[in-house]
Amino acid sequence: MRITRLQVRDLRRYRDLDIGLATGLTIVRGPNEAGKSTIQRALELALTRKVTSTQADLEALRPWDAGADARPQIGLEFSHEDEDGVRTGSLEKSFRGAKGTVRLQLDGEVVTDPALADERLAELTGIPTEPFFRSTASVRHHELADLARDESALRDRLQASISGADRGTSAARKKLERAIRDLRTRGDRNPGRLKVAEEAVAQLQASVETGERQLAALEADREALSLARERRGTAETALAERRSLLEKARQAERLNAEREVARERYERYRQAVKVHEELAALHASHPSPTPLPVLRATIERLRTLAGRAETLQAMLGGEIEVQFDIPPEPAWQPISRFAVGEVVVGLLLAVAGFSGELLGIIESGAVLEYLGAAIGVIGLVLAAVAWRMRRNARAQAQLRDVEIDRRLRGRSQMELELRQVEAETATALASIGAADLGAAEELLAREDAHVQAIERLGAQLEGLVGREPPEMLAQNRDAAALEMEQKSSALEALGPIAREPRARERLEVEVREQEAALERARDEEANARARVEANPVDAEQVAGEAERLAMWREQLAALQRRARVYELTLSAIEQAEQATMRTATRYLEKRMLVDLARVTAGRYRRVKIDDRSLDIAVWAPEKGDWVDVNQLSQGTLDQVYLTARLGLVRLVTGDRRPPLIFDDPFVTFDDERAARALALLRELATDFQVIYLTTSDRYDAAADAVVELPAPTALDDEPLEPDEAFPPPAARTAGAPTHRGTR
Repeated sequence: MRITRLQVRDLRRYRDLDIGLATGLTIVRGPNEAGKSTIQRALELALTRKVTSTQADLEALRPWDAGADARPQIGLEFSHEDEDGVRTGSLEKSFRGAKGTVRLQLDGEVVTDPALADERLAELTGIPTEPFFRSTASVRHHELADLARDESALRDRLQASISGADRGTSAARKKLERAIRDLRTRGDRNPGRLKVAEEAVAQLQASVETGERQLAALEADREALSLARERRGTAETALAERRSLLEKARQAERLNAEREVARERYERYRQAVKVHEELAALHASHPSPTPLPVLRATIERLRTLAGRAETLQAMLGGEIEVQFDIPPEPAWQPISRFAVGEVVVGLLLAVAGFSGELLGIIESGAVLEYLGAAIGVIGLVLAAVAWRMRRNARAQAQLRDVEIDRRLRGRSQMELELRQVEAETATALASIGAADLGAAEELLAREDAHVQAIERLGAQLEGLVGREPPEMLAQNRDAAALEMEQKSSALEALGPIAREPRARERLEVEVREQEAALERARDEEANARARVEANPVDAEQVAGEAERLAMWREQLAALQRRARVYELTLSAIEQAEQATMRTATRYLEKRMLVDLARVTAGRYRRVKIDDRSLDIAVWAPEKGDWVDVNQLSQGTLDQVYLTARLGLVRLVTGDRRPPLIFDDPFVTFDDERAARALALLRELATDFQVIYLTTSDRYDAAADAVVELPAPTALDDEPLEPDEAFPPPAARTAGAPTHRGTR
């Protein structure tokens, strides 16, 4: 950003000032009180101060002869170069507190919002705040001396230059250390806020713990009482429900029993009606009109007659033949005789063998014994065969005699008997309406089965309803069906409990259990009520102490959090400062060694800056070692800090190019070093706009433009008191600021 025109109204000695500035190096020259510092201050206010600011220093900037409503007004015309090319703009600021106005115009765009205008200016210049501007691009000659005398000033300038902070890190560190000390002090006479809070928390915590134990007991007793009441109410409700269900279950059981009785009665009468109908049908459909006992006796007689007729017919079936042949001699007699002889011979041989062996006459008597025994056995077998043949012969003789007798009986008698049997058989068949004995047998069987069915159904009917009149059976059946339907409807009305098996037994057990549970709940409620009434703890007092404890705990937590924040902030500041200083010192060393060597004509070509203390040392050729800059002359010291300030500007502005304002920083320089320093600024003007404020004309030749400011002309011409010293009047000069041509 390069300023081409500056307009000032009502700022210190200027009621109305309008000057032009070169885009390179501009020398603003004038005697003391010509308003050079006012121009520097006007540029600082225009680029960094908000128009709505109400700070007291603005009131002090009003001209002494201005009216009550006069307020500073500053206008700038400038050009700005970026990647899009060179753009022109203007800025107008009127500092009137809350009524202050701003108008920033750049490349056709107009901004009147104060906050937005300051943001745009910060983007154009790279200078976010007024302190930042004064610590980097706006240099006063007396600030170099201040930096030399204050060991923390350079640190603060470097930190503010890189971070944009409005306050020095040294002051912030001291403030944090003091705050941490006030919090962390553990002494008995002057304890810190943390110790006071910790002691208060410990004391209140002990008191609250005691009260909370008592309240916990009371709360437990009240909770137990509430639970006991709930359990008692629940038990009463459950008991009432179980009793209601039990009554329904009993009613359902009774209705089920009555329905089963009605169903059983309905089934009996329904079966009885059916059996009665079957009996009526059977009584009306007998197979035979003859009663069963008569029919059975008649058929028995027919069976006897049929047997007799068959016998007579067999006897009359052939002619009578009588044979008188002489029977042959029985065949069994010779066999019997031979058998007797065999037995006798065998006995004799056996006796002879035994006797001869016994008397010693025959040596092999055993052979004779065996032989005799074998012959005797053969004789016995033949005797048995003969006896059987004799018995068969006698039976045949008896049969022959009977046959002869039958044939000899009278044929006429048998024929008469046969005719009588046939006549009686025909009479019996006609009486029962049967054609023959087989039909009669079949009729008897059907009648017998029919009668048995009638008897069986009669017995079944009597077993079902006893001797109840048959005409009442259907009526009783319908009544039983109606009653069964009524019981079923009543059971449906009772709900699911009527369909659950063994519901009454289960509910009786549950009712007894609920009654016992209700008694236990009542006992628990009584015991809990007694414990609550016996607990005298003051809940309000404990609550008050708990509130105070919570307040102190919150305060302690806040203090601990604050202490941690302070400590973390202090640590972060130290770490950030170390990192910042390391980056800054390396960059400054690189920039300063070139600029300082040029200004000092090569006497000091090496610079070293301590990362922690930011002490600057240079290499002294006479000593062959590093020396602290405080050991150098004031002029050399100012030259060192000037090169440091130039390095800072390059470091912190980056790609932005704010105008550099120097208020005669070469006042302590000799002519040669001042010329070399001016040449350095001249080269710097190719990259930055440089505005140099001075009282000397020795720099005019190097400037692109020179602005001459007149000295003040007003004199104190009031008469003095006799005892006051009266200095000689100064020469009065008049005229407006003049401009020399640009180079």
